[in-house]
Amino acid sequence: MTSALDDPTLERNFKGHRDAITSVDFNSNMKQMASGSMDSCLMIWNMKSQMRSYRFVGHKGAVMSVQFSPSGHLVASASRDKTVRLWVPCMKNESTVFRAHTGTVRSVSFSSDGQSLVTASDDKSVKVWTVHRQKFLFSLNQHINWVRCAKFSPDGRLIVSASDDKTIKLWDKTSRECIHSFYEPGGHVTYVDFHPSGTCIAAASADNTVKVWDIRTHKLLQHYRTPI
Repeated sequence: MTSALDDPTLERNFKGHRDAITSVDFNSNMKQMASGSMDSCLMIWNMKSQMRSYRFVGHKGAVMSVQFSPSGHLVASASRDKTVRLWVPCMKNESTVFRAHTGTVRSVSFSSDGQSLVTASDDKSVKVWTVHRQKFLFSLNQHINWVRCAKFSPDGRLIVSASDDKTIKLWDKTSRECIHSFYEPGGHVTYVDFHPSGTCIAAASADNTVKVWDIRTHKLLQHYRTPI
């Protein structure tokens, strides 16, 4: 009988990028995987070995983040070229360009309903966009250093962002106000996300720790230290 704690085994090896891979994401149908790379390309990999992969060329700089929409019909990519692109994963090299920021775009993420995008950038801002009308909605500007990551809450009412200014900020999407800042003295925060329940957030920091915070009480729930 196979235990859930058995060591993982390699199922497939995907080769095609010409430089370091920065981000990967699975399509919700589990038939495709997207990857972004320092080679400025996005690639769509089909999980069935007999089906070809697709290379999407358009960005003028490294692709820092990729994500499928919840429906799986679109892929968003964020780049060092300061843009975000939306791709149709079954059509090669067709994309819509968002002239998104004045610095590298580190992170792009869909809302759970697929209607909105949130982006985070080295220009110290978080921006929100509509997907179908492809329009800029608003910017969140209280970070004082690069913003590494931004995510919507599962219900779409909140946004969380992580920055090199050593803070994790929680935003109300409707009022566009920062409703709380979690300070991380150990180092800049590289990644953050909501628990599926929407009641807490997990943040990874440069000091090799992961912390879980309750967004209602603002209390630290868990503190995981990883060996250096």
